[in-house]
Amino acid sequence: MSPTADSSHRAKLILCFAAVYLIWGSTYLVASIGVHALPPILFGGIRFMCAGVLLGLTALALGRRFELDATEWRHLFIVAVGSVLIPNGCTNWAMQYVASNQTAILNASAALWIAMFATQGRRAHALDRRTLIGLIIGFAGATLIVWPRGRLQTHNFGMQLLILLAVFVWSATTVYIRNVHSKLDLLSFSALQMFLGGLMMTGTGLALGEASEWHWSTPGFIAMAYLTVASSCIAYTAFSWLAKNTTPALVGTYSYVNPAIAAVLGWWFLNEQLGVNQIAGMAVMFAGVALVSWPQGDEKRDSKRLSEDQQKDPSTAGCG
Repeated sequence: MSPTADSSHRAKLILCFAAVYLIWGSTYLVASIGVHALPPILFGGIRFMCAGVLLGLTALALGRRFELDATEWRHLFIVAVGSVLIPNGCTNWAMQYVASNQTAILNASAALWIAMFATQGRRAHALDRRTLIGLIIGFAGATLIVWPRGRLQTHNFGMQLLILLAVFVWSATTVYIRNVHSKLDLLSFSALQMFLGGLMMTGTGLALGEASEWHWSTPGFIAMAYLTVASSCIAYTAFSWLAKNTTPALVGTYSYVNPAIAAVLGWWFLNEQLGVNQIAGMAVMFAGVALVSWPQGDEKRDSKRLSEDQQKDPSTAGCG
């Protein structure tokens, strides 16, 4: 990789991680407002349909083509179900009963799942000792936050399990995106994926009778607009690029940083608890992130290999 290409790659990494960390860290607060103001499944479904349309129009304006065959439709269906319908449907429903910071904390388990799933597949990436230790430390920090008063919170245990199911499915789909080959570029694939997933969620919400609960809500529609543009369009596109262009362990660090941001915002705006154990847990999580993401020789070789892969196979630069 030339110095110019290396600088460009690093700049993209910084921008994409900043978008994922800051925007997704705030989405738990915004989503909590939205699902308490509007029916949760329809709220998510319409949000993703709108995001898909916006991304699709952007792709068309940039001259991108939507060439689809049976294989592409299969990839789209799997990713729409695994990254939109199940994760967001389950999480939106559960957030009616689980605090936003607790939801974010439960999502911290994604980093370990992503790293474990990523040991298999076309672009398998083995766990080295330091990465494994860093992931364990990060998860230990998340565990500390689950005990804000020194004891396990058992309230709404079923809803917490539902969120964990959503995280498990999301993690598996993230690795699937990394491994499959697609003729579509990142923008086109993301647009179709979100629209299909949103369509599935909307159909589910209608089947559950949520249409009768739909009403005008200023907080609800502001939350939907923010999640549509910032979370679904900007942050998700950045995350999809990272899933293809950096290591699984680094991609998974978002699930450590985001809970810290979400916990602060939930405490500040929604008066959710932020105790001593939570602050200590966040400190431990950042230590785990530092251990996982600290530059090392293997990471430089991975970046070089990813660049070579993109030159041989342009689809690796997008979401597939």
